[in-house]
Amino acid sequence: MELTPLTRRRLQQFRRNKRGYWSFWLFMVLLVLSLGANFISNDKPLIVNYDGQYYFPVLQTYPETAFGGDFETEAEYRDEFVQELIEGEDGSKGWILWPLIPYSYDTINYNLDKPAPTPPSGENWLGTDDQGRDVLARVIYGFRISVLFGLILTFISSVIGITAGAIQGYYGGKIDIIMQRVIEVWGSQPKLYILIIFASMFTPGFWILLFILLLFSWITLVDVVRAEFLRARNFDYVRAAAALGVSNPVIMWRHVLPNAMVATITFMPFILTASITSLTALDFLGLGMPPGSPSLGELLAQGKNNLQAPWLGITAFVSLATMLTLLTFAGEAVRDAFDPRKTTL
Repeated sequence: MELTPLTRRRLQQFRRNKRGYWSFWLFMVLLVLSLGANFISNDKPLIVNYDGQYYFPVLQTYPETAFGGDFETEAEYRDEFVQELIEGEDGSKGWILWPLIPYSYDTINYNLDKPAPTPPSGENWLGTDDQGRDVLARVIYGFRISVLFGLILTFISSVIGITAGAIQGYYGGKIDIIMQRVIEVWGSQPKLYILIIFASMFTPGFWILLFILLLFSWITLVDVVRAEFLRARNFDYVRAAAALGVSNPVIMWRHVLPNAMVATITFMPFILTASITSLTALDFLGLGMPPGSPSLGELLAQGKNNLQAPWLGITAFVSLATMLTLLTFAGEAVRDAFDPRKTTL
């Protein structure tokens, strides 16, 4: 598929912003690594070779009896007894290939030489939290949840916000006035208190939090899209399409929306940043993900509650600062790429 001249100019402008360009690719690398968190950080081996057969515990559940044990329940691979069953006393039966970090986000290290939280060591590179869980593993899984949550929330809120703004701007009149008043009233509500009330009413979870934050996040793009549709609906080509009998939904989708998307896309990286920050804030207040879930906000709260363990707060701060900074720089590059003053010949 051949790119249009305008698209090529936008890509060139995006590359010219070196800070944003490299921030985008570094963020993508971190995202891809976090999506493979189960293969990087896990308390289950990647591959087990036992009696000449290969097993993949990271992908499939195997009972202890598969390795000559006594129980039908899933094998506890970190147990020395299970490891001896697999490898044999002299290592002749088989072998175990562990991930780079042999801990999952909820794995408790019971072999600590001092009370948790423990400082960084060769076994736990970023130390452990106050429950003996590996901090690095929780950061990797927490990064994945935060980004996926932000991407889903940004996509859904953008669809709703663009639709509402398009209807307001294109039809105008009473529809615009009524919807604008409703949005103004809803947007003036104390968001934090409403979020706290909803979070206390429902059992916290990924989709419940997504719905709660969606109640307000969709408003962000309404004004931008509304303004673009108000401006574009009076263009000659839009009037000509209407005079030819083209239906309003087709005109909105095919002729007006592409113009509105230029301004909309520039806002999306910043909406993603705000979504991640909102989830982190709720987790920090204890109103976010269920207890035990990997969360950067929960790690921040642990840092506040355990001032004698500075690695907790520092790790959470550096992780969040890196993520949000990369997204902000990438957003600036996208904004420059769609700036008509910089892409015009």
